Amino acid sequence: MVLTQTQIDHFHEHGFLVFDPGLDEAFVDDLREKVFVHYDPAFQANPTFPTRLQDLWKRVDEVRQLAVHDNVLQALEQLLGRRARPFQTLNFPTGTRQAAHSDTIHFNSLPHGYMAGVWVALEDITPDNGPLIYYPGSHKLPEMSMQDFGLEPGYEHYGEYEEMMREHIELHGLKPQLGTIRKGEALIWHANLIHGGAPQTDPKLSRHSQVTHYYFADCQYYIPMRSTPDKPHIREPEWVTFEPYVAPEESVSPPAPSLLRRLVNKLRRSVS
Repeated sequence: MVLTQTQIDHFHEHGFLVFDPGLDEAFVDDLREKVFVHYDPAFQANPTFPTRLQDLWKRVDEVRQLAVHDNVLQALEQLLGRRARPFQTLNFPTGTRQAAHSDTIHFNSLPHGYMAGVWVALEDITPDNGPLIYYPGSHKLPEMSMQDFGLEPGYEHYGEYEEMMREHIELHGLKPQLGTIRKGEALIWHANLIHGGAPQTDPKLSRHSQVTHYYFADCQYYIPMRSTPDKPHIREPEWVTFEPYVAPEESVSPPAPSLLRRLVNKLRRSVS
């Protein structure tokens, strides 16, 4: 087993867990270097330019390998009692400065609670380079949908959601903590844990990291921002593969019969 009972209890009490998945340092360095060249050219010219890469696992196999790392999958199964499978990767060269939110507004499951995020530090994360910021114990609060905040679903209302979430945090007296973890460590968080990104004290500092989102077996999966209480927007995730990704070949439709006839007639005329 990867986790101790003490670690499992910590996760359920606080909504997060920092653990060492046993990554080889050379692997972490290789992953970071191979990802770096894919970032936006504007970031390459200006390290303060905000950027991220979604689902790079299809192009950089080390990203995929980290997402399906056996120790991470085992830890997730210990925590929630079901087999976990990744469905999205995000790679960052700097802090996100993202406003506080719960992932249950972006991804959710039926039954609820079977989604988790794993944030892996690809370099040491300090208070200065924009660590994750989270609110321990907030996962025990009710999940808050757009409708719970009196808002209409849709990403055009997401700014209003962020403002309502700030009020929600103040109402419940939640206190933030910083995710200052070492290179190669992983922070697992519960789907309903409120979290965001702290600003860098020096905007030129890097904060290389990879986030992978996981669903769990025997659930339906839906998109809350496109859902109403009586009609969840069901999705079929594109799962991260356990083998190196191979892009599907583009299917070519056969020519229409009339086109075939024209081609045959043209060939006959050319021969005659």
